[in-house]
Amino acid sequence: MNAKAATNYKIVDCTIRDGGLVNNWDFSIEFVQHLYNSLNEAGVEYMEIGYKNSPKLLKGADAAGPWRFLDDDFLRKVIPQKLDTKLSALVDIGRVDESDILPREESLLDLIRVATYIQDVDKALELVQLFHDRGYETTLNIMALSNVMEHQLLEAFEQINDSVVDVVYIVDSYGSLAPSDFNLLVEKFKKYLPKKRLGVHTHNNMQLAFANTLVSVDKGVELLDASVYGMGRAAGNCPTELLVAHLKNPRYNVRPVLDMIEQYMLPLREKEEWGYIIPYMITGMFDEHPRSAMALRGSEDKDKVVDFYDKLTTPEVSPGQA
Repeated sequence: MNAKAATNYKIVDCTIRDGGLVNNWDFSIEFVQHLYNSLNEAGVEYMEIGYKNSPKLLKGADAAGPWRFLDDDFLRKVIPQKLDTKLSALVDIGRVDESDILPREESLLDLIRVATYIQDVDKALELVQLFHDRGYETTLNIMALSNVMEHQLLEAFEQINDSVVDVVYIVDSYGSLAPSDFNLLVEKFKKYLPKKRLGVHTHNNMQLAFANTLVSVDKGVELLDASVYGMGRAAGNCPTELLVAHLKNPRYNVRPVLDMIEQYMLPLREKEEWGYIIPYMITGMFDEHPRSAMALRGSEDKDKVVDFYDKLTTPEVSPGQA
């Protein structure tokens, strides 16, 4: 397949950033350092080491680990020697303080990604411009694409075309999309954004994160989000180890990722839950945010999947019909 022959793709490992949604970013420094060294040895091009949001702009900041609010001085202590693997951070609109973003030459970060819903693309592009001006590589990650109307997308494309953003992401926020959907979306993004590089971020609600990523590679998508052992919110992401093993490129070596899994991810999986689980499959089927399934998994009824299915499929009875 073309994916094996292509060499323009790059993996962005999101274990710390997306995986932090599972354990409130409670990763030890040792964990993060071992992950960085493992990814570098494996040939993975980017590691997203957390969020660059401001604790001043978010509730519950005190309870979250430091990877939720990356501080440049802290980062230099964690990564005393920068290796080949570049470092990335994600920001949310309205949660980032512009004064926290140093010029790139003063920061360990190489890439700053801006997550946005379709209605806030204009605000997101303002942030992108700021980060670009400070020397960073940039991406625009359009979330919840499965719920976006066609006219909204076309309007957004016009703004994106005129922007400085380097890479535009197709994000399957609810894990509801199939390979055929990714085929169509990549074609659409390439048609309307001919000068922009593309990226994909997939979720594994329907056991399709890996397949959807490979379809995207075949169609020329360049940045591929993944996480070690698939660790990420709810059903998790495309597993980094699968991409490293499958994309037959001489720069990739799966053994260091397996070492990371054996030493750190398997013990963590004993304490924290993520990955393909039936309630997440059900929300994926119905193209819904997994929050209801996450709530179920945190309750005493966590395995009552038929009741959960029935609640999502049974229309509410109105007072007049009762």
